[in-house]
Amino acid sequence: MGFVKVVKNKSYFKRFQVKFRRRRECKTDYYARKRLILQDKNKYKTPKYRFVVRKSNKDIVCQVISSDLTHDVCLAAAYSHELPRYGVALGLTNYAAAYCTGLLLARRINKKFKLEYEGCTDVNGEDYNVVPDRYGRAPFKALLDVGLQRTTTGARIFGALKGACDGGLNIPHSDRRFPGTTRDGKENKPNPEVHRKYIFGGHVADYMTKLQESEPDRYKLQFGRYVKAGVKPEDMEKIYTKAHASIRKDPFKSRGPLERGFYKKRAKAKDPKHQYPEKKWGQQPISAKQRRARIRQLLISRGAREILETHYI
Repeated sequence: MGFVKVVKNKSYFKRFQVKFRRRRECKTDYYARKRLILQDKNKYKTPKYRFVVRKSNKDIVCQVISSDLTHDVCLAAAYSHELPRYGVALGLTNYAAAYCTGLLLARRINKKFKLEYEGCTDVNGEDYNVVPDRYGRAPFKALLDVGLQRTTTGARIFGALKGACDGGLNIPHSDRRFPGTTRDGKENKPNPEVHRKYIFGGHVADYMTKLQESEPDRYKLQFGRYVKAGVKPEDMEKIYTKAHASIRKDPFKSRGPLERGFYKKRAKAKDPKHQYPEKKWGQQPISAKQRRARIRQLLISRGAREILETHYI
């Protein structure tokens, strides 16, 4: 047998350093984070905002976050589980829902800072960048933070990005990762028609139609909630069109009377005048007399009567 060099020897393990906890948990890409929050010295304590997009099995989260010296500050947030307030009750994790969530956050930011940037009201799938007003306030600028997610063509994170840009935020980006984009040599050829189709849930409608015609039983199983709600493939575009208009009209729509967190609902509407009792934190102070009585009861319960006879308790 030839010579085999031992790489992971004692010296290797003595010098081995584990990654940060959030990197081990696949939550934070510190290589990208360092570059996203780095700020010039002459802009000390000037916030550098990030447009953060995260997705789970049930939700899509969009946040605008800035980094402080000791912690992160969340300026505003929008969640896809808020979309039922705007008429989108199903499919809260698809591309169309991601677009609505990004649009919702953009409208909240502009309304919070009273910025008069409407964005792109004619959603045609083409790339859009907000044009700054030369004589007014600049649009809100943020940098896209995708974390450790894969930036593949057609990913939902770019749906949220497109929604935020159409909502009036200034997020530097290119259109080469939007749905329908093809590669021709060294050039990227975007397809606005395909992108528009994804924004209005057309890809879901096509799959529903295909499954309904070829496998009716599987269609009833996979789209049972759609069938129960009476949503048909031809209704998808109408639903999202109304949702976009509703989001622009009131981005801060309050929670419904029967709505609860974690997708739950109340059986009965909560009284708006109901006041919760004030919480009392920690143990309430007691007097010396009460403390002696409590010790006395404890000793009696343990059968230590002889201690009571010899000591005054």
